[in-house]
Amino acid sequence: MGSAITTALAAMSGWEIVAVILALAYLLLAMRENIACWYAAFASTAIYTLLFWDVSLLMESALQVFYLVMAVYGWWQWRHHRDTQRDLQIHRWPLRTHLVVFAVVGALTAIFGYVLEATTSAALPYLDSFTTWGAVITTFMVTRKVLENWIYWFVIDGVSIYLYLDRGLYLTAVLFMVYVVLVVVGFFHWYAIYRKEAQIPGTGVAA
Repeated sequence: MGSAITTALAAMSGWEIVAVILALAYLLLAMRENIACWYAAFASTAIYTLLFWDVSLLMESALQVFYLVMAVYGWWQWRHHRDTQRDLQIHRWPLRTHLVVFAVVGALTAIFGYVLEATTSAALPYLDSFTTWGAVITTFMVTRKVLENWIYWFVIDGVSIYLYLDRGLYLTAVLFMVYVVLVVVGFFHWYAIYRKEAQIPGTGVAA
């Protein structure tokens, strides 16, 4: 694996390095509820859209287009959203909502995994479908400042590590290992803010 990592490092383009740095910047800024995270997300995703297309990863490239749209939507939500005359704040979804999400992601994973397995030569089609659809809903959760998004990312990023290792994308796997650590930090950081806001009348959603 050491030689593979060395080869991968040598093959990295300057644009890929910039994309990785911006992707990390997005996560760190999101942890701090800094709206600049969406600028970093947009720039990183734009680069990845072209990089994935260039290496014929068409589904990954299409997912990046979704991320571009969500970066704009997230910026708009964080800047302009009002909820009963309050700025958008960290809040939680009820258990019922999470159960619906699990059912929808599970169904989409089964459907698209089957289609990929039956019509393409995609590797690990069901896991690939799971991480894709999981990422779609979790990105939306970030734009709405749903606390549990960090827990979702922990699972999705963990599965993604296995996918990237299986495909020999060792550097990307390392990046996602860093993500797994950061999402844990992000959860506790947001949770502290959530608890603080919930104790102040009129400034947040009570626990």
